[in-house]
Amino acid sequence: MHEYDVTATTSAPPEVVWKLLADATTWPGWSSVDALDADRSVGLDPGGDDPVGSVRAFRTGRTVTGERLTEKVENRLLAYEDAFNPTMRDYRARVELTPTTDGGTVIRWRGEYATSWWLAWFMPGYLRKFMRGMAEGLARYAEGRVGGE
Repeated sequence: MHEYDVTATTSAPPEVVWKLLADATTWPGWSSVDALDADRSVGLDPGGDDPVGSVRAFRTGRTVTGERLTEKVENRLLAYEDAFNPTMRDYRARVELTPTTDGGTVIRWRGEYATSWWLAWFMPGYLRKFMRGMAEGLARYAEGRVGGE
């Protein structure tokens, strides 16, 4: 199994970060994914509060991956696992939001996964960098949403 563990800090409060994280339609605006694939997603909430069990399919380039939400604690935790992924298996991730003393949020995004032996040399470094970009993108975008949503 491979792992990644990245953090980013934002001045935005956990409630603002949570709204973006919980609503899959916002992800292309702040992350490295190109689009939410509504046709391959299952059980999304039209109001942006996707429930546990829903599958959110994201397209990045020509690759579409799906993640099934497994746990949600409002303003604190979003956990998911792979529903379909052509390059990884047994993927599980957790995004934890921790309030800072000055009203901001620490975003900790960590996960573990297995991959084929021929991707094992490439995937850990690539995914760590990709996920760091996800956490940083969420942090910066959330700062721009404070007060103006």
